[in-house]
Amino acid sequence: MIDLRFLRENPDTVRASQRARGEDPALVDALLEADAARRSAVATADNLRAEQKALGKKVGKASPEERPALLSQAQELSAKVKEAEAAERAADAEFDAAHRAIPNVVQEGVPAGGEDDYVVLETIGTPPEFDFEPKDHLELAESLGLLDMERGAKVSGARFYFLTGYGALLQLALLQLAAQRATANGFTMMIPPVLVRPEIMAGTGFLGQHAAEVYHLEEDELYLVGTSEVPMAGYHANEILDLSAGPKRYAGWSSCFRREAGSYGKDTRGIIRVHQFDKVEMFVFCKPEDADAEHRRLLAWEKDMLAAIEVPYRVIDTAAGDLGSSAARKFDCEAWVPSQQTYRELTSTSNCTTFQARRLSVRYRDENGKPQIAATLNGTLATTRWLVALWENHQQADGSVRVPAALVPFVGREVLEPLR
Repeated sequence: MIDLRFLRENPDTVRASQRARGEDPALVDALLEADAARRSAVATADNLRAEQKALGKKVGKASPEERPALLSQAQELSAKVKEAEAAERAADAEFDAAHRAIPNVVQEGVPAGGEDDYVVLETIGTPPEFDFEPKDHLELAESLGLLDMERGAKVSGARFYFLTGYGALLQLALLQLAAQRATANGFTMMIPPVLVRPEIMAGTGFLGQHAAEVYHLEEDELYLVGTSEVPMAGYHANEILDLSAGPKRYAGWSSCFRREAGSYGKDTRGIIRVHQFDKVEMFVFCKPEDADAEHRRLLAWEKDMLAAIEVPYRVIDTAAGDLGSSAARKFDCEAWVPSQQTYRELTSTSNCTTFQARRLSVRYRDENGKPQIAATLNGTLATTRWLVALWENHQQADGSVRVPAALVPFVGREVLEPLR
């Protein structure tokens, strides 16, 4: 949730953020009105409760002659208190809904607009030029025995798959390299639960505009996570952290699940857009004043991993309308995909400022010992989709695929050759 004090003092900034996202700026006024109505309802209820308490003391001290009139007055006041408390609950519910309806305030410098309005910050590497007709990742993977989409669909339905043989080993290699590098950079490795409670899913912002993407187990009232960002964000819920020595950094290795609702007909070939994949995700709790610098660090660690798999890529500053509700700024790294002659997202890193931690009540103590809301950030360090860019960029004329040097120790081979 956004900071109410900031909203009250800077409503025009929040309205501008809404416009940059393509969202309704009138939601700002709706929240301000709901905030005022809630505070008024709380004050009314508090005053009536105080009046009721004072009257109760009078009844206790009243003479037998005074008592009947005071009891009648107390009965009337009790009914008013119940009405005021009902109004208070209703105002609180309306305020909460209005508060949750407003996404995080975008940072200054974030491009306005939607999915296609990003700004390219840098381009690293040169797309390969093949002297043969290159194959797409699915054709390559099937010819090399790395992937079985047909049996994945037979077992689980569309957008499911089996990684097989060296395909499985290559994914494990990517994730293991990511885990080793994260650990070397001071992250605590985690294998988190992939089922979470509603308050944790809602706290990270995934039950708003992304609710249709989330698998829900109604009988158990649990949600399957689409990223280990969710359980890691909830790891310190309702806690006060010690951040005096610097940020707390975690890296979560998990399977991730996404319904891909609304993506009918998009990326139906191969493993670019699937319902289940594996990922190593970085997650950070830090002081708000340290968040921007930490964001740049996360991006640098992502770039180091992309350099290790030796693929050309670019870094983009994501436009406001494509940020997601929790992020104030997001940088994506997109790798070149030869078969599509375009760049596709492999990583993203988001600065969520205090938006998630406010919902989840994750705090730290400032230099005066006063609790303050922490900032949270996240970033991808490796995921199944990376195999697409790896296979296509490292394919060779004989149909083989070269294994990047950083992954050879995990895979055990320098070249993956077609099945005979």
